[in-house]
Amino acid sequence: MPELTLTVNSRNYDVACGEGEEPHLRELAEFIDGKITAIVGEGGRRGDTRLLLMATLLIADELFEA
Repeated sequence: MPELTLTVNSRNYDVACGEGEEPHLRELAEFIDGKITAIVGEGGRRGDTRLLLMATLLIADELFEA
């Protein structure tokens, strides 16, 4: 099982994935990182857990609105 390091909010996370899924996981991590960057840009710097929660809520909202 391949392992890779994803960087989100300047922090590295080691994850395992299925064979060939590495590019897709990198793309997802970049998408999440972009959401966090936008939140921070709006003055939302309040800790990693809160930033990840806010990014998750924004992504879920986009999914539900689609």
